[in-house]
Amino acid sequence: MKLDVLAFAAHPDDIELSCGGTLLSLAAQGKKTGIVDFTRGEMGTRGTPEIRDQEAAAAAQILHLTARENLGFKDVYFENNDAHVLEVVKMIRKYQPSIILANSISDRHPDHGKAAAIVKKALFIAGLKKVETILEGETQEIWRADNLYHYIQTDYHHPDFVVDVSDYWTKRMEAVRAYQSQFFNPSAGASNTLISSPEFMELLEARAREYGMAIRVKYGEGFVKDRMLGVSDLTSLR
Repeated sequence: MKLDVLAFAAHPDDIELSCGGTLLSLAAQGKKTGIVDFTRGEMGTRGTPEIRDQEAAAAAQILHLTARENLGFKDVYFENNDAHVLEVVKMIRKYQPSIILANSISDRHPDHGKAAAIVKKALFIAGLKKVETILEGETQEIWRADNLYHYIQTDYHHPDFVVDVSDYWTKRMEAVRAYQSQFFNPSAGASNTLISSPEFMELLEARAREYGMAIRVKYGEGFVKDRMLGVSDLTSLR
């Protein structure tokens, strides 16, 4: 199953919080999109892995994903090593995306930077003929994606480019709120965390409005490039 864009995330909800609007806009264009979550978020203060599995499935429907998988890495404890990198290589070769999205290069949660480094390494290795991977009993073909972009998470990063998600903001926030165990719910009675506060939802709104203002639209999602971007048509730039 070939995808146009494959997004990797250390935890379920990383994508929804950072670039869900971008995936919605791609789906509206007829593009095939998918998410591969590294962990089930089992070390999170709120909810359970089983609940988060259900929430991720609900969010996948809202985002109109073609595919969503979870690699079952250990939350917090997964490492940037050969075993983990090769599992990501298998996903890249399985879905053969033109574009890959990955966690922030650095962020408040250490898993995010680790995940970003794993994806970057896997992107390179996926194109090496002498690295063999087998999935479901079959040897995979090599694959070289065109581009890797990092979405921006809790810590502020100056984006290299911003995607206009104004038309998809409401739906994007619906996908975020699919994770009912994680975010603000005054009747839940669960332990409070940074992301479960009402102020966190206000931060999401403010961040998207700030990025949107930078390109003169209502809402935007920012990305950091992995390498220099090039264009063949100067007039295609906004």
